[in-house]
Amino acid sequence: MPSQPTKTLETFPNPQPGRDYVIRIRVPEFTCLCPKTGQPDFAELTLEYVPEALCVELKSLKLYVWSFRDEGGFHEAMTNRILDDLVAATEPRFMRLTADFNVRGGIYTKVVAEHRATGWRAAEPVHLP
Repeated sequence: MPSQPTKTLETFPNPQPGRDYVIRIRVPEFTCLCPKTGQPDFAELTLEYVPEALCVELKSLKLYVWSFRDEGGFHEAMTNRILDDLVAATEPRFMRLTADFNVRGGIYTKVVAEHRATGWRAAEPVHLP
């Protein structure tokens, strides 16, 4: 049986929980519906996070993203909802979701939402010669 969309996000143990490292995931085919017109809205999602104990499993993320295809919502609400669901599933040290929506009526929308775990601070950047 083919896969079906789902709101379930699966996780797996972080293979390096003692180290801060960044996972970047690009989702170029996010689709939802405009809550005013019912027309499709298209966006590229970029997820960046520093995991704590858990990482998001990619197939479940794909099926989760697919579940929004027939759902209406404003860009801001969709972005924050997805971030909240991912944070609830993985409890990361840091997570940023950028939703870059395609043009609609001559207007582009980019929504950036972030989560930081209490007490977590990013390491100082290293600049090499």
